[in-house]
Amino acid sequence: MRTRLLALVLLLLLGGCSSGGTRDDGRITLRFQSLAWQEESVEANEQLVKEWNATHPDVRVEYVQGTWDSVHDQLLTAFEGGEAPDIIHDASDDLADFAHGGYLADLTGLLSARLKSDIPQRSWETTTFGDGVYGVPFLQEPRVLIANAKWLRGSGVRIPTPEKPWSWAEFRRITERLSGRGKYGVAWPLKEPVSATLNLSLSAGGRLFHRGPDGKVTVRFGTADQVVPRTVHAQANTDRSASPTTLGSGGSDTLPGFFAGRYAMVPLGFSYRQQIAQQAPEGFDWQVLPAPAGAGGLTQGVSPQTLSIAGDCPHKKEAAEFLDFFLGPRNMVRLALGDWMLPTGTQALNDPALRRAEHGWSTGTALAAHLRPAPAQNVRGYPEWKDKVATPAFQEYYSGAIGIRELRDRLERDGNLVLARYQR
Repeated sequence: MRTRLLALVLLLLLGGCSSGGTRDDGRITLRFQSLAWQEESVEANEQLVKEWNATHPDVRVEYVQGTWDSVHDQLLTAFEGGEAPDIIHDASDDLADFAHGGYLADLTGLLSARLKSDIPQRSWETTTFGDGVYGVPFLQEPRVLIANAKWLRGSGVRIPTPEKPWSWAEFRRITERLSGRGKYGVAWPLKEPVSATLNLSLSAGGRLFHRGPDGKVTVRFGTADQVVPRTVHAQANTDRSASPTTLGSGGSDTLPGFFAGRYAMVPLGFSYRQQIAQQAPEGFDWQVLPAPAGAGGLTQGVSPQTLSIAGDCPHKKEAAEFLDFFLGPRNMVRLALGDWMLPTGTQALNDPALRRAEHGWSTGTALAAHLRPAPAQNVRGYPEWKDKVATPAFQEYYSGAIGIRELRDRLERDGNLVLARYQR
């Protein structure tokens, strides 16, 4: 009895996870797995699916709530088991292995001319692998400095703007000036240090990953790549201007100390503004500042959120039509507002709702033109390199456990061994 019951449960679960298809009545059903998690974002996603279904009775979209936790492994299991959703929400730096593995559909001939022209080429580069396009980049966020406005004004330091940002050297001097008596100029939340370090390093001219004439990628941790890591290391270990206790924390973990006046600034993704707006004590005055600039100006790397179509989806044309609806200019604005992020679409980015001064929206949109594909884009084996090599190496360096030479050796020596396995 127990065996038969278990078999029935497994059958139901597998049936619930199978890809969309055609019903007996001829109606097509497409399964859309969304990773939206903030309340406003989930509401916007669900509402757009309802609007599609109300006007497309023959192509029904079924909304499936996913999670960012372990999304790569979850999707890999679904792909290999033939149970992947038809429409897949992910991030561009997670797509390379799936695209090369044949798990995602090439969207080159499926997307509308409107959608292809509305999103800039620099954004399409994040989802282009070889000759194919394997995702639509639709939401992106720069890293910014969230600052205690009253603290900064009282200190008399120069307040940076997108037109006149701080340099990395100036940023270091200012955080040291703001520190003392148990308070810190900055709190770096670097529990996941790799993407933050690599993406901000583009502002200093860093690139880290170098592709040779044979198409193979190698890691070279040069002088430009070291500007941002050296700054963070000096703030935490030499100047004592960065809180050592937040180096192993996530972004949300720094907010109580920020609100309590322990840190003048916290470098965070643009979307964290929602949590700050909701959680800040009454009267707490905060503002959004651009991240420091270097030889590369305000350039930052980003890995946009993406929507892809599964390679074995039986109704790719209909799935692409849903993407065109879902990512129309007005809908893209709704999604951006729900996630407190920036849309990639040119028309949406020009919407007045995303260019107001309130909550730093105008600072974010001013940075949009400086966003470029993250250095890890198109690097096969990046997830393993990040988890097994780069994350522990950067964590040990920022804590002061190893020096810059050991960091370089581990990123290059151990990292290139990992990447080589994916490029044979």
